[in-house]
Amino acid sequence: MNFTLDNTRHAAPQVLEALRAAIVSLELAPGSALDRAELAQRFGVSQTPVRDALIRLGEEGLVVIRAQSTTQVSRIDVPAAREAHFLRRATEIEIARQLALAPDPDVVAALAAQWARQAELGERKDYPAFIAADKEFHRLMYLAAGLPRLWSVITRMSGHVDRLRLLHVPTAGKADAIMSGHQAILDAIAAGQPDAAQQAVRDHLTGTLAAVDEIAERYPEYLILN
Repeated sequence: MNFTLDNTRHAAPQVLEALRAAIVSLELAPGSALDRAELAQRFGVSQTPVRDALIRLGEEGLVVIRAQSTTQVSRIDVPAAREAHFLRRATEIEIARQLALAPDPDVVAALAAQWARQAELGERKDYPAFIAADKEFHRLMYLAAGLPRLWSVITRMSGHVDRLRLLHVPTAGKADAIMSGHQAILDAIAAGQPDAAQQAVRDHLTGTLAAVDEIAERYPEYLILN
């Protein structure tokens, strides 16, 4: 976990961002022990921002904090992932409709450019960067709809979904399916077809959770199924 403290910013949010990114990217795998003193030394900070970050991550369900015991990265909670996914899908269906009702050429161009960047990462099989580019495509939709704070809420709730997706993306054909889904959303928005845009989002945001059983077979130690 590489980390360089930006002295122009408070330490606590930087530690939180770095730990969340390491957990969501599976650099810190489910079950990994998190020692507060060791993390403080690694980040070059006192234990206070580390403690605060772990508390926040505990609230997000990404770590399990046990009194007088080891703090660990949580296993992937599939029921929590389903709840977060339900909220995201319902939200993005309406965002896609809004964007398609009044297509903005600048928005379409930004989405198309992001699609191209993601396609390049997919070809290189750089899956962590591919997932980050995937999230950026969706973030641009929220920004275009004037809903940046809602994206922040979705992001905080989506740690379990994001980890499932990273386990699923290397599956043969998954990256291509994601790109096809983004292309369908982009095409419908650009063409001013709100119904098609909504259906494209529905189709796009189904694959990972539909594959939970397959993921559980490959990574049984990572998942909490119920």
